[in-house]
Amino acid sequence: MPGFDRLSELPESLITQILLCLPTKESAKTSVLSTRWKNLWLNVPGLDLNRQDVRNVDKQVFINIIDRFLEFNPESRLEKFKVNYSSREILGFKDRISTAINRGIRLLDAVSSTQHGKDDGSLDPYIEFMPLNLFTSKTLVSLKLLFSVLEDPGFVSLPCLKFMILHKVRWSGTMNLEKLVSGCPVLEELNLMRDMDEDKLVVACVRSRSLKRFDVPLAHEPLRRSRVPNTLLEIDAPGLEYMTLKQDHFGRVVVKNLTALVMVDLDIKFVVTYGMSFYTEDLSKRNEIRDFLTGISRARHMIISEKTVTALDRYSKVGTIPIFNNISRLQAVFPSSLLSVLPAFLESFPNLKNLSLTIYFAKEETVKLKLVDVPQCLVSTLECVEIKRLFEWEEEEMKIVSYFLENSAVLKKLIVSFVLDYPRYASNSEVYEELNKLTKHSRRCRIIVEEELE
Repeated sequence: MPGFDRLSELPESLITQILLCLPTKESAKTSVLSTRWKNLWLNVPGLDLNRQDVRNVDKQVFINIIDRFLEFNPESRLEKFKVNYSSREILGFKDRISTAINRGIRLLDAVSSTQHGKDDGSLDPYIEFMPLNLFTSKTLVSLKLLFSVLEDPGFVSLPCLKFMILHKVRWSGTMNLEKLVSGCPVLEELNLMRDMDEDKLVVACVRSRSLKRFDVPLAHEPLRRSRVPNTLLEIDAPGLEYMTLKQDHFGRVVVKNLTALVMVDLDIKFVVTYGMSFYTEDLSKRNEIRDFLTGISRARHMIISEKTVTALDRYSKVGTIPIFNNISRLQAVFPSSLLSVLPAFLESFPNLKNLSLTIYFAKEETVKLKLVDVPQCLVSTLECVEIKRLFEWEEEEMKIVSYFLENSAVLKKLIVSFVLDYPRYASNSEVYEELNKLTKHSRRCRIIVEEELE
């Protein structure tokens, strides 16, 4: 029947579950639909409120929305509490979070304020502590905190917590990361970003038998000169499968018992001080890098950035890169200045089957590329090679592609990927024909020439 309102015919419990998938700003708009819908958004078992969604209202109105939601049906259980009001402090924010925790939330996502508004309109730094009942929640499954301060509750028990994101969190008194993680017996994923202005987090220990994924993301801010060298990150997680280190948040990284590691993604340069890599004469740093590489050597898939490749090249001049027997897939970014050491580098991956290589060519370089040695993986295991983000098809590009095509005895697929819409003399079909002539008639190797977005 035209105009029939099927949505309103649904039971209220189902409607509120649908509205739970929307930000509170959007679910509140349904209050104008009819009398029945007027307060329906207040019965949604979760709050998702972002300061950016209500820019035209002042702080008190924002607080009133939170309070109205929490007071409307105080005996009902909540599933999530997600509030972002990072521009100014909310007095009593801790108490409101405590109320939500007591109502059985499974997800807490809180962005705390870092600024306090004074009567004269100026701003002071502001510290926002989390409530102590957070540490003994029996229902919390997912926890995300930004700019919050955690104090020692004396006892931590989060029996259901599986996912935790801690970005720029500060630790008060005797509270530390190890104590928090130790109270999370089923924790599977941890995402940790240090507050680079904090002096307290000198040692960060992640000891967990349940942890499967650990990430240190890119902070998108410059590292402070004195905040990194004397810090330590220790990871002891026998069940860890995926580890990502995207920035040198810590002066030292120690890994232990990573026996289940599947994938490691590295964008670090083993920093010693602000803006500098390690000194090759520093024996303790060399030993640290050696132990770290040995500790991740059971991984099966490795991703390394140009920054890490450069650091490993520095290390290889004074130490030995361990053999990664389990690595079957490698994704690496190489500056063209280091391509001459690529064969020696690949010797550390004797069972490599899939190689994805992104090369940054510097056209001002005058040294001609020479690739002579053939590592073991090219002789016996390498089946797929992808050369990515090429801009041109000139002598140096042809050399690197031809090197793999001519020396890989069991190669099944070669992919050459150019940056889309970048002008070059040779078309895709011309590149394909040139490479096809290099293949031996006795070997079946599929050649693909394609384009990708920059």
